[in-house]
Amino acid sequence: MVITTIRFPFWKPIGKETSSMSHPVTASTSEQRSKFGHLWQSGMIFTAASFVAGLGNYAFQAIISRNLAGTGEFGLANSTLSFTQFLSLPVLIATFAVTHYIARFHSAGDSEQLNSLIAGCRRFLFRLTIGGSILALLLIKPLSQFFNFPRLTLLAAVLCSVWAGLWGSFGTTLCQGLGWFKRLALIALLIMVLRLTFGGIATSLSPTAEFVVLATAVGTSANLILLFWRKELVKGSLHPESPWTSDFRRYLLVAAACVGGSYFFLQGDQLVAKRHFSESDLDAFAAAGVLARALPLTVGPLLTVLFTHRSGEGTEGKASDHLKLLVLYAGGLLAGALMLYFLRELCLKIIGRNTPLAADMILPFAFTMVFAGLLNALALWALASRWLGTALSYGLLGVLYWTTLLIFGTSPDRILKLMPMLAGTGFVILLVLWLIAAKRTQSVLNFAD
Repeated sequence: MVITTIRFPFWKPIGKETSSMSHPVTASTSEQRSKFGHLWQSGMIFTAASFVAGLGNYAFQAIISRNLAGTGEFGLANSTLSFTQFLSLPVLIATFAVTHYIARFHSAGDSEQLNSLIAGCRRFLFRLTIGGSILALLLIKPLSQFFNFPRLTLLAAVLCSVWAGLWGSFGTTLCQGLGWFKRLALIALLIMVLRLTFGGIATSLSPTAEFVVLATAVGTSANLILLFWRKELVKGSLHPESPWTSDFRRYLLVAAACVGGSYFFLQGDQLVAKRHFSESDLDAFAAAGVLARALPLTVGPLLTVLFTHRSGEGTEGKASDHLKLLVLYAGGLLAGALMLYFLRELCLKIIGRNTPLAADMILPFAFTMVFAGLLNALALWALASRWLGTALSYGLLGVLYWTTLLIFGTSPDRILKLMPMLAGTGFVILLVLWLIAAKRTQSVLNFAD
């Protein structure tokens, strides 16, 4: 067996801390290729199921848009959903870090070591979920006042959705790390069905943003199906191994930067609009945003597969599979943007928001989401490869992007001029850093088995 130490390209080696977290035992090449072949197959199933779920979520937006017509609640509802995701960031950060480590040890083929790590990660995620729930409770009031959310009942719905999402992530994180993409595909479809059914019925009876947010919480209850596989998720280990090493803490910090950057580029503009825009402008902005944000969300599962696959294989192995996923993702993103531009009036008509203002917003929004999606792809590749300087830079770019929008994006005209320009500039900067890191490791050009 070969002992492999995981090293940071931009930091010194870990040193004396010799937890097996930093020393996975590597399986043979043929065993690895077999596992990755299975991962690729189940990942494609997950991607296809997520695409169907994305269509269902588009139907969800169409239904609630029509049910909320004339109430001014559509823009508020989508801004609140964005706010809900913002409060859920702590566990999402841990999701990437834990997924990376579980995938790395899962690929090594040492079941005893893997079970010890999973047991330790369960404890870590459980405590983090409790902490994230308390943090959301503490922050929700001051943040809602800053972003001008009007009602206490809306905040109660946000808390329900955040807590449901946090506890749902507790199980799905372990599934993702183990490469259980077929099971995640089933969960994604169940979430879509529950959200669509509850949201459609509830908003027809009471057309308010609260029920739109609660529909997300109800959909998240689909994660309870994980109870059927609880024996596999709670495989015992007499010696649970805590992931909380110096190596993991560093990686968690960089994952935080990466996840924050992703949120700011892909979702942060909606909170800026909620703070500055009038009710009618917010409705139009939300309609254009729903369609444009669907571009990276639809092909996003490919990045989930890429991240898990590359986290397990590291940078020493064959990169062609990873590049195929990256090219497929970029191609889907660009093709979707072209289709959205030419079919923008039809798409807006389907969701009942075909206004000249919303139609004019589609082109700059689509450009922004293409750049934001490509930025996210490069950042996740870097995070999985442990090009941590590149991943940290993505987080910094995201903060600068969102802060600039918050200060200067005070009207639809201004924000839509800034968004594609800033996102495009950020993409060029990150691409240069990504290519420099790739040249240093030569991993992108390594196609050898």
